[in-house]
Amino acid sequence: MNRLAARLQALKATRRKALNTFVTAGDPALEATVPAMHALVRGGADIIELGVPFSDPEADGPAIQAASERALANGVRLADVLRMTGEFRRRDAATPIVLMGYLNQFLKYGYSAFCARAQAEGVDGVIVVNMPPEECGAFKAELAARHMDLILLVAPTTTPRRAQVIAEHASGFVYYVSYKGITGAQQADADAVGARLAALRTHTGELPVLVGFGIKDGAAAARVAPHADGVVVGSALVQTMAEAPLRAIPVRLESQARDIRTALDALSPQ
Repeated sequence: MNRLAARLQALKATRRKALNTFVTAGDPALEATVPAMHALVRGGADIIELGVPFSDPEADGPAIQAASERALANGVRLADVLRMTGEFRRRDAATPIVLMGYLNQFLKYGYSAFCARAQAEGVDGVIVVNMPPEECGAFKAELAARHMDLILLVAPTTTPRRAQVIAEHASGFVYYVSYKGITGAQQADADAVGARLAALRTHTGELPVLVGFGIKDGAAAARVAPHADGVVVGSALVQTMAEAPLRAIPVRLESQARDIRTALDALSPQ
């Protein structure tokens, strides 16, 4: 059992919701990333999702697109993201780390070479936003051989048959995209999410489902979380990193994460 499975299992056992927090590696500066990751953990993040900067992040809205542009301008590539993960691991051996990127990046690095390096640096899972499940076999096998998960996405437009296929290939958790559109574009509709997840769980079974897109703060997280196993928060954190002075970023991120963690914990039975 890897860190991701252990963490999600422990949360389920205590009936708590997972908080997955996203930041873009190397934004706004290379030296900002690892302190930001530690700050999010101090604030209550259960999982760190680290974005691999990409020149054409088609699923991402303006905040994360701009973050990718800044990170690329800083010279950040996939190898640098893996190095940052290893640096984080020197102080935190427990918090699961999931890398989020696009297929081109992993193909260029090479599946086998990437998986070997990722395991050595302490990665627990990968989200490849634009990888169809029909084409994930080789990468999934390389990841599984090194105890890492391939996390797949389901959208509101995904048909039941397609959802079944995705669930059969996914591991770690299923990432449910709460609305049609890009990250940060609107608020998640809790009622719509609830209805869709009720149907989705007939396919996912025991595999956890986390909801992302449109979750900006504790109030939004508390509306959506009762229907899911956890939430993903990204654009709001990325925006904080863009606006805050470099030295202030950890303090502000920790406060943001704590606000969301407190809202989620208020849902748990006492």
